[in-house]
Amino acid sequence: MVDKEHGSPAAAVFDALGSEYEKAFASSSAHRASLDRLLARLAPGSRVLDVGSGTGRPTSAALAAAGHRVLGVDVSPVMVRIASRQVPEAEFRCADVRRMTLEDGSFDAVCVYFALLQMSRTEQSELVGRLARALRPGGLLVLATVPLDVEEFDGVFMGQPVRVTSFAAEDVIALVRGAGLTVESEQSVMFSPTHPDAMPEPQLFLHCRRGEAEPGG
Repeated sequence: MVDKEHGSPAAAVFDALGSEYEKAFASSSAHRASLDRLLARLAPGSRVLDVGSGTGRPTSAALAAAGHRVLGVDVSPVMVRIASRQVPEAEFRCADVRRMTLEDGSFDAVCVYFALLQMSRTEQSELVGRLARALRPGGLLVLATVPLDVEEFDGVFMGQPVRVTSFAAEDVIALVRGAGLTVESEQSVMFSPTHPDAMPEPQLFLHCRRGEAEPGG
């Protein structure tokens, strides 16, 4: 399974980008604000899953620095090596989250910052449902994506060929609600990555909560 994962299109793209991805998105004030909102709501020592953890910065680094127990998962072995070096307080795993075993109620929070865009719509929907179930009752899910109504669109991202699938903003919101999550806040921004081959892109940040357990449940 590992060889198959490492040969995936997403792994190839992010292996090639490496630290360039972190540099291109480091100036995102919306991402930082999203993390600040999450950090303000987490109990001390929370267990957090960072899906598509990349170089570990800023998400895993901010969470680990605040004393939370972080598991970062990324399909790119290059990214996992960088993250392990940059954020040694967190645990990083090179794996395809679509194939990982996720125990119900095992995380206090899940972060999904721009990690769905190279999955099919069916895979995205299924994964969001699994991530919602992996939250404890009352747990938090933060999801950020590029809210465009596109399916298997062949484009170029920071000089790398990519095939992108996404949902319009209202459909992303419907997806997370369909997974049993309550959307507590949403923010839409335009962001221009700091890279000569990058284009301005719309971004949607959602903060969601899993419902509390029923009494006696």
